[in-house]
Amino acid sequence: MYSLSDVVVQDTLRGTFRLAAPEIVLLATACLVLLGGAFFNRRWLWFLVSFAGVIVAAIVAGTMKTAMPEAPNVASILPDAMAGFIRWLAIAFAGIFLLVCASETDRTNAAEYFGCSLVAAAGVSLAGRANDLVTLFLALELLSIPTYVLLYLPAKSKANQEAAAKYFYLSVLSSAVLLFGFSYLYGLAGSTNLTSIAGTLSKSNAEQTSPMALIAVVMAIAGIGFRITAVPFHFYAPDVYEGGPTGVVAQIAFWPKVAGLAALVRLLGLVSPDPLHPPFAPGSQVPLLLWIVAVLTMTFGNVLALLQDNVRRMLAYSGVAHGGYLLIGIVSASALPDAKTAPSVGGVEAILVYLAAYGAMTVGAFAVLQYLNAPEQPVESIDDLAGLGTSKPISAACLGVFMLSMIGLPLTAGFVGKFMLFLGAMNAPTDSPSMGNLYQILVVVAAVNAAIGAIYYLRVVGVMYLRTALRPAPKTRAIGASFAALILAAATLILGFYPQPLVKAARKAAPIPALEAPSPAK
Repeated sequence: MYSLSDVVVQDTLRGTFRLAAPEIVLLATACLVLLGGAFFNRRWLWFLVSFAGVIVAAIVAGTMKTAMPEAPNVASILPDAMAGFIRWLAIAFAGIFLLVCASETDRTNAAEYFGCSLVAAAGVSLAGRANDLVTLFLALELLSIPTYVLLYLPAKSKANQEAAAKYFYLSVLSSAVLLFGFSYLYGLAGSTNLTSIAGTLSKSNAEQTSPMALIAVVMAIAGIGFRITAVPFHFYAPDVYEGGPTGVVAQIAFWPKVAGLAALVRLLGLVSPDPLHPPFAPGSQVPLLLWIVAVLTMTFGNVLALLQDNVRRMLAYSGVAHGGYLLIGIVSASALPDAKTAPSVGGVEAILVYLAAYGAMTVGAFAVLQYLNAPEQPVESIDDLAGLGTSKPISAACLGVFMLSMIGLPLTAGFVGKFMLFLGAMNAPTDSPSMGNLYQILVVVAAVNAAIGAIYYLRVVGVMYLRTALRPAPKTRAIGASFAALILAAATLILGFYPQPLVKAARKAAPIPALEAPSPAK
C-alpha cells in the first residue's frame, strides 16, 4: 500500500521516457543507421533514413502532449517552455546539419557520420530538459563523444588528427572539471536534482554564498566555458576550426554553445520555479565573475579575429566573441533578484533569441564554405573568396547576409539578438550591491566590440565584391550545403524583418516573474 507521495514519485519516474520521446526517436534512428551501415555502405540511403528520423522526431515533439511532473524535485527531466524551445532548435538544426554534411561523407563512413550527428542533436535537446546533475552530464557527453568520432572519421592529414586530438583531450579535461563542481553541489545539497539543489542553496545562501558553493559554481562555469569557447577556455577553437571537416566544425561552432548555455541557465537557477531566489545570493561574486568572463571573451575574440587571414580561424575567433555576447544574457538574468521592477527584456529570453540567430548565421557561413570547398581547390584564406560576387553570386549573397548579421546590422536576425541582449543589460538595476552600474558598462564594452567585429566581417564582403578572382570558381556538387545556406540566409532575413514569432516563443520559454518587492537578500 503506497502513500500518495510514493505514487506521485513513481508516476514521475515512470513518465521520464515519455518526456524524452523525440530524443529517443533520434537515438533509435542513430542506432539503426550505425548498425545498418556495418552491412550496407549506401550514403544516400542512410541520409534519407536519418532525415526521416528527424522528421519523425519533429512529429512526435509536435503531437505528444506532456504535462509537468507532479514531483519536480525527483524528476530528472522537465518539459518546461525553455526545454521545448531548445528541443525545436535541436531538431531543426539536426536536419540542417544533415544537409550540410551530406557531401562531406563517403561510402566508408556515411552511416557513422549521420548516426553520430543524430546522437549529438539528441544530447543537445536533453541538455535543455535536464533537471538532474547526472542527466545533465550524460546529455553533455551525448554531445561530446559523437563529436570526437566525427572529427576523427575523415582524419587523413596531420591537421585533421591534431584537431581531433586537441578537442578530445581538452573536452575530457573540461568534463572532469565540471564533474568536480557537480560533486560539490551534491555535497552541499544532498541531492543531484537541480530543483532540490536550487531550493536548498537558496535558503543556505540567502544572505551570503558559502565558499564551497562558490567553488562549485566556478568549477561548473569553467567546465561549461570550454563548450561556449569562453576565455580562457577557448584555445582549442582556432586549430580545431582550421583542421576539422567543415560540416563537423559547423556543428562544433553551434551545438556546444546551445547545450552549454542551457546547462548554465539550469545550474544558476535562472529558470527555476523561483528565479527570484536563485541558489547563489544576488550579492555574491558570481555575477561579477560572469561579467569579467564576458568582457574578456568578446574582447579577445574580436581583437584576435582582426589578425586572421585564414577564414576558418577568423570564424573561430568570431565564435569566441559571440560566446561573450551570449554571456551578457547570463549576467543580466542574474540581476533579476536585485530589480525592483520587471525588465522589459529578460536575459534568458535574449539568449534564446540570439542562439537562434547565431545558429542561422554561423552554420550558414560554414554551409557556404562547404559548398565552395573542393578537394583540389580548398577555400582556406579570405583571399580565396576574391571575386565570389561575380563567379558565384548566390553563394556570395548568402555569405554577405551572414556577415552582415554577425555585425548586427538592422533587418537581420543578428541585430534582433544583439539588441535584446543589450537592452536586457541596460535594464538591469544600477543599485545592485555587488555590481552597481557594471551592467551598463558591459553594454558599452559590447557595443565597442561589435564595431571592432564589423571590420573583419566587412573585409570578407569587400573581398567578395570589390576584388577580382585569383583563380577560377571551384566546381562542386555539394547541393545539400547550398540548399542549407539558402534556407539559413532566408531565415536570417525573415527573422530580421519579422522577429515577433521568435521573440514571442523565447518570451514564453523564459517568462519574467512579477516583482512585488525587493529581494530579501537586499
